[in-house]
Amino acid sequence: MAETLDELGPVDWLVVEFPGPDFGKGQIAPFLDDLVNRELVRVLDMAFLRKNADGALETAEISDLDETELGGVRMAEAELAMVLSEQDIMDLAETIEPGHSAAVLVWENQWAAPFGAAVRKAGGQLVASGRIPTQAVIAAFQADEADARSAEGMKEGV
Repeated sequence: MAETLDELGPVDWLVVEFPGPDFGKGQIAPFLDDLVNRELVRVLDMAFLRKNADGALETAEISDLDETELGGVRMAEAELAMVLSEQDIMDLAETIEPGHSAAVLVWENQWAAPFGAAVRKAGGQLVASGRIPTQAVIAAFQADEADARSAEGMKEGV
């Protein structure tokens, strides 16, 4: 098992909230299936949460939901490692608005596993990590484009 763990890629998690009681109406499952089938990610844990209008929480596992709520996500059920504790779920549920539903997903980034294993074998260790929100990247590209247009305009005006 230690050899398998040494080959483990980075592990990420997210909570995706949906308005109303439906978990995206099965529209996201095909994209998750594609990532899994291409061995880019491996789903380690999944939980589904619903908060009714008064804030009462209902939790569900894959086996508790029907195909119309999940689409093809059921494929991951047999391989789940169940890394989230009950307390993790309760803490994450705090982020969900009353009347909404959410999917909690924990996955291994298999695409990065060989690089991570090489770093560990070379004696390296991760000392910092982060994620830049997509909106910030888009804003940076837009600012660069605006600066380039402005600079081009100045050249033409000279």
